[in-house]
Amino acid sequence: MEKFLFRLLLRSPLTKAEQEAILALPGEEVRTQAHRDIVRPGNRMTYSCLVVEGLVGRFDQLANGHRQITALHIVGDFCDLHSLAVPETGWGIESLTDSVVRMVPHTALRKLVDSAPAYTMAFWRDTVVDGSILAKWNAALGRRSAKARLAHLLCEMGIRFEIAELGQRDEFDFPITQAQLADVLGVTAVHLNRTMQALRQDGLLVTNGSRISLPDAKRLRQVAQFDEAYLLLGGAQSR
Repeated sequence: MEKFLFRLLLRSPLTKAEQEAILALPGEEVRTQAHRDIVRPGNRMTYSCLVVEGLVGRFDQLANGHRQITALHIVGDFCDLHSLAVPETGWGIESLTDSVVRMVPHTALRKLVDSAPAYTMAFWRDTVVDGSILAKWNAALGRRSAKARLAHLLCEMGIRFEIAELGQRDEFDFPITQAQLADVLGVTAVHLNRTMQALRQDGLLVTNGSRISLPDAKRLRQVAQFDEAYLLLGGAQSR
């Protein structure tokens, strides 16, 4: 919960009492194994899911059962804070690694929102960030090469892991399988492997298991045409 509060404070001013109220939010922590559904499409939610450990993906599922990962959530992220406003899911949430998720009741979140507009604005801004990332991913799928797409994602995740104090932007642990990463980028596993090899040969990527190193982050940003403005890190807005 502390990491979620820090994420909120990046964009929203909150008093000490408001911060303490967020830290005191109740919830049941559930441990899930990798590749298990936490929320399935069509569920009606009575809680929102906060990532405590691991890596979690939001996905869309087609009628034939095929899935597309549409968001990655790390420690401190609410995967579905928007379900507080729209409880009926058109999406699902899957643990991509062994994970722990805190199920925070909507009743507790709604109580905060009803008590003061500062909570409403803070939660709203947090969901706007998710929407901004989704829009950038969507544009990347349609307009960027696979190489630029992968470079862009690595730049993004480096910043997100650094902000969450889970690594540095040029070196971090990214425990995602190649199949999952290919799904995120909308390419085949074979194409992903070739793309990763191309970045390695260019001196832009070093991997050691799940450990990612970006030896020349400046040049990687150029390949990706990366501008972090869409992460909305310009500082806390007014109340």
